[in-house]
Amino acid sequence: MTFVLSGFADEISPDLDEQLAVLAAESISHIELRSVWSTNVADLDDTQVARVRRELADAGVRVSAIGSPIGKIGIDAPFEPELKRLRRVADVASELGATLVRVFSFFIPQSEDPQLYRARVMDRMAALAAVAEERGLILAHENEQEIYGDRPERCADIIATVGSSALRATFDAANFVQCGVRPHSGAYELLRPYLVYVQVKDALAATGEVVPAGQGDGQIRETLAALRDSGFEGYLSLEPHLAMAGRFGGFSGPDGFRRASRALKDLLAELSVQWQ
Repeated sequence: MTFVLSGFADEISPDLDEQLAVLAAESISHIELRSVWSTNVADLDDTQVARVRRELADAGVRVSAIGSPIGKIGIDAPFEPELKRLRRVADVASELGATLVRVFSFFIPQSEDPQLYRARVMDRMAALAAVAEERGLILAHENEQEIYGDRPERCADIIATVGSSALRATFDAANFVQCGVRPHSGAYELLRPYLVYVQVKDALAATGEVVPAGQGDGQIRETLAALRDSGFEGYLSLEPHLAMAGRFGGFSGPDGFRRASRALKDLLAELSVQWQ
């Protein structure tokens, strides 16, 4: 069994050439495209997308997923523009040969009971999934602080309630730690039936600080072992956030990305897991 390594290469640099150089040096053959040239993937024009496609092809790098911002808006924000953005993301995904698109389940007011917003979240996620079905995409919902799907039970509820094969889960251990959840003990078994993608970053429970894989409280070693034993064959996407972590992304720099890459590879070697 083999895991495929990928990563948010905009954490290396805004420049695509530098992103690709570091990926090559780390023998990582896939990229999760979130931004390039300081432009979010949803905002790239056709000329830029064509340039990305050519440069990735020349470098022998494929797109594992589109790291879109879809669903990272307030639950009370107008929804039609978000559907339009997803259709644009679908165009980009098609041009770049990707079928997986990361999405979120909307920021909700932190002072209120999330259940007050459940029906609205479900309606919106179902509408996003319908677009994905039309376009042959799979939406990978990411657990994230401050959105409806921050905790494992609500992540699972979204996917089960929408009931679409076009809406699955990605697993972010650091984000669970920052929400007070033990990722492997408290989330893995619940989400494993829906899991199509894994984003790799770790965090310290005491402070929320993001650290390389295996150096925090994200139980990443246990989750990787369980994925190995369950026959998971999919992407592990590095999202290191080692220099800066924000609501809409993070940054690590070339050295930080290399440090995160090597920490993950050390864990995989320890677990006798092959990667490519």
